[in-house]
Amino acid sequence: MRDQIDHIETFIVTIPRDTPYLGPLRPGERVNERGYLVRTSNRTIYPTQDRSVLVKVTTRDGAVGWGETYGLTAPRVIGELIDDLILPLVRGRDPFDVSAIWHDLYDMLRVRGYTGGFWLDALAAVDIALWDICGKLAGQPIRKLLGGERRASIPAYVSGLPRATLDERVELAGEFVAKGYDAIKFAAAVDPEGIEAELAALRDALGPKVKLMIDFHWMFGAAEAAALIRRLEPYGLWFAEAPVKPEDVEGLAHVARSVATPIAGGEEWRSVHDALPRLRAGAVAIVQPEMGHKGITQFMRIAQVAGAHHVKTIPHATIGLGIFQAASLQASAAIDDLPMHEYQHSIMDRNAALLDGELMCEAGAYALPAGPGLGVVPGEALWAHAEKIQG
Repeated sequence: MRDQIDHIETFIVTIPRDTPYLGPLRPGERVNERGYLVRTSNRTIYPTQDRSVLVKVTTRDGAVGWGETYGLTAPRVIGELIDDLILPLVRGRDPFDVSAIWHDLYDMLRVRGYTGGFWLDALAAVDIALWDICGKLAGQPIRKLLGGERRASIPAYVSGLPRATLDERVELAGEFVAKGYDAIKFAAAVDPEGIEAELAALRDALGPKVKLMIDFHWMFGAAEAAALIRRLEPYGLWFAEAPVKPEDVEGLAHVARSVATPIAGGEEWRSVHDALPRLRAGAVAIVQPEMGHKGITQFMRIAQVAGAHHVKTIPHATIGLGIFQAASLQASAAIDDLPMHEYQHSIMDRNAALLDGELMCEAGAYALPAGPGLGVVPGEALWAHAEKIQG
């Protein structure tokens, strides 16, 4: 008999950081009693620490797979969904049925209206863990199970310049260029009144060859975003990310039709069902699947459908321990049209030190994790930051 899923454990991993994500607090921002702050520029809530949910799936024969999803807000919800709903439904199933398991779980709550959010985040974590088991049982890295390795390393772009002043942000960008990176994205939410000045300063300091991108963090209406991007285009803009609210499909399509700059989006999507309306509307030239929200099964489906629409895949990567980052690199190695991958330098390097296995980005490119499955596992030092919540 084939091995079967037996048990799932979930853990909240919390890692302190000196400066909140996106940089120091701005006027009017404060940390509340639960450790959250709301950025006034994009009205989005963030914890002051790095936090994610780690999932361990164990089979009856003792094979172990690791998965991870977001734990930025209300992380205990993920543990409850896994313990109350997912584990009883998947116990006894073959881990090699991983894609079928994702679709079965998705179907079970679609009539309840849960086709996104925490439910699909929980599915993403379990999906990654099951793919990890499949790779370990097959003795192969996951990329070999997804159609094969199309690249031996993955070009990276630097994401975020978390410094308090413009001069400091420009200096930090210059340091990365000196290390071999040729693509940098800055967050408009850090100084929404100084977006044009920041792009101009970066272009002047870094020269014409460095690719510069902006994440607008959904701050604008369609007409406002289009007008702003047109003003920025003389400075050379490689892509503009998330210019309008994510539910505004027509607004996103309007921006895409109105500017010469490629429009990127997809961080918040959970499945191919989110991607299809945007692709059909011609709203994006670049999809940015975020592994922590999607899992490997849907990450690959989105990339494949994007490719069929002649749209590039440049994966998103944000606050995480490194497990879903490794999954993203494994999947990215197997995707046809993938120019680069986001590199969250203020998060990944520090958190990856808590893992055993190779997870690194140097001189402008990621190395692919070696070994079967994800190629990384939690290290001993990680458990000082982990709290078991279920299982």
